[in-house]
Amino acid sequence: MTDIIRMTAADLSTHLQSGEISAVDATQAHLDRIEAVDTDVHAFLAVSSDALDTARRIDERRAAGEKLGPLAGIPLAVKDVLVTTDMPSTSGSKILEGYMSPFDATVVRLSREAGLIPIGKTNMDEFAMGSSTEHSAYGPTRNPWDLDRIPGGSGGGSAAAVAAFEAPLALGSDTGGSIRQPAHVTGTVGVKPTYGAVSRYGAIALASSLDQVGPVTRTVLDAGLLHDVIAQHDPHDSTSLTDTWPSMAEAARSGARGDGLAGLKVGVVRELSGDGFQAGVQSRFEETVALLTAQGAEVIEVSAPHFEYAVAAYYLILPAEASSNLAKFDSVRFGMRVQPDGGGTVEQVMAATREAGFGPEVKRRIILGTYALSAGYYDAYYGSAQKVRTLIQRDFTAAFEQVDVLVTPSAPTTAFKFGEKLADPMAMYLNDITTIPANLAGIPGISVPIGLAPEDGLPVGIQVMAPQREDARLYRVGAAIEALLEQQWGHTLISKAPALGGK
Repeated sequence: MTDIIRMTAADLSTHLQSGEISAVDATQAHLDRIEAVDTDVHAFLAVSSDALDTARRIDERRAAGEKLGPLAGIPLAVKDVLVTTDMPSTSGSKILEGYMSPFDATVVRLSREAGLIPIGKTNMDEFAMGSSTEHSAYGPTRNPWDLDRIPGGSGGGSAAAVAAFEAPLALGSDTGGSIRQPAHVTGTVGVKPTYGAVSRYGAIALASSLDQVGPVTRTVLDAGLLHDVIAQHDPHDSTSLTDTWPSMAEAARSGARGDGLAGLKVGVVRELSGDGFQAGVQSRFEETVALLTAQGAEVIEVSAPHFEYAVAAYYLILPAEASSNLAKFDSVRFGMRVQPDGGGTVEQVMAATREAGFGPEVKRRIILGTYALSAGYYDAYYGSAQKVRTLIQRDFTAAFEQVDVLVTPSAPTTAFKFGEKLADPMAMYLNDITTIPANLAGIPGISVPIGLAPEDGLPVGIQVMAPQREDARLYRVGAAIEALLEQQWGHTLISKAPALGGK
């Protein structure tokens, strides 16, 4: 069973298709792993009671000769922001405690149709507001590399589940880096697709113009395999693109063979490295860039002068959209209801419910967003932030006229200790400084592990960004980086993660 949980999804697929391993074996192994280590990690908020029955049905279909997809029979962890019919969907908030959705999020439905087996819902910052998974109403998730440190956020549960070998694949959501930054600090791979490439239908909305669903895995190929399942047009999502996408898995395989690095123009963003970045993060990043140069890539420093305003613009746009999206959790339409002593008007019930149901970070952002949208301040704050967003998009356009991809560290530091930044929201917000611009522009980004920082032995990731709709380019470059580094090391980075639960 230990061998099963340490397999990549691609390897597990091969064994499932050959009959050497059954879907029940794979599912049971991961359920056993969750039971063994999740008390320490706390990656999951709910574990499926139907997973083994689903696995048996997959085995029966395969035994009957039915042609199944490459990921059929493989367990999948699902971030709790994505609604599911068979497990509660809380978005990490008390206000939705116990909520059972009448439908599956589109990405969950597509995963089920592809034969994937959802085994649990993963912990997250409440309504995806956070960079550390310390803002979950159900307690923090811990980083499998060091249980005293954060696993990133808001999707720390999905990243930790994959890093702790509790699931080979996970789904996450990325509003300002919530897939890529957790991947950086847990030594995993995280992808934010082009905005609109993956349906947001059934993802509990934080900021609708920024949110994007994507894969969390241990290898670039595994991310490509999951991406191929979920990247489909969805008429339920008005922002869903109608593009026919190339296979991301094939792009990853091409990159792993070394195809396309020679002559590739790689842009290093001047404003997103150097000062303010941890020394070990910067050194691993520079070593990886040098490795690309040695393989024939042309490295060019590019400037994106408006990126310095990205965090400020983001933290006006996001709270404004969040205050609107969270208005529906009002004790009448959705969520819990708190009745004040002696009854009360609907406004008093609403106030009592939101006071009890929302955590401090959610309240902070609702207040900020409501203020930014208020009469007399809309143009000064929200309107100005949208203008900055346009300037950032233009910076990307200009950069991609010079280079094929842009690279940055995926975050400025390695995983920090619990409580270290809770008292300073600005320090927490700045942890997303490298990832936020891609969300503001709607372009795709991937985080790939590139080693351990020498000063603390914790994982570091490189972020690769490409123009809109060029997601396959990310997979080629990301897989090439992964293959070159693993050849240099003689092992995978995740294989060096500390043992949990004695194994």
